[in-house]
Amino acid sequence: MTEEPTDGWHQPLRHIRADELTGDTGQTSGMTRLEAVSAKTVGSRRVWMGQTHVAPRTSSGDHHHGDSETAIHVLRGHPVFVFAEDGEEVRLTTGPGDYVFVPPHTPHREENPTDEEAVVVIARSSQEAIVVNLPGLT
Repeated sequence: MTEEPTDGWHQPLRHIRADELTGDTGQTSGMTRLEAVSAKTVGSRRVWMGQTHVAPRTSSGDHHHGDSETAIHVLRGHPVFVFAEDGEEVRLTTGPGDYVFVPPHTPHREENPTDEEAVVVIARSSQEAIVVNLPGLT
C-alpha cells in the first residue's frame, strides 16, 4: 500500500486486471466468487466488489450476507435469484443489464437453469465478503 497523502485528497487510483481477481474469499456451494475490490486487495474501507460465476444447470446453496447490502449487475446469462416471502419461494428471472438489490440478512440463492454460464458483478456495503451459508431459505 502507498502512504496516505498529506492533504488527504490525492490518493492514487487502483487498477485490478481481470486476471488478478482472486477466489480467496467467502464461497457458497454451486458458485464461484471472485474478489476484486476489498480491504485485502486495495485497502478499501467501505465497499467490497467482485464477480460471481454460476455454471450451467447449477444452483448455489442458500446463504445471506450479514449486515451488508448487496447490489448485483447481470453481465452474462439469465440467473434466477430465489428468496422467501411469506413462507413462499419467489423467483426473480434476470438477464444481461439487469440489477438486483439484496437487503441485509436476506436468505437467497442463485440458480442458473440455462446452458450458458451466468456471470454477475457484486458490490457490497462492507469491505468484507460476508457469506453465511444456510440449510434453507426459511
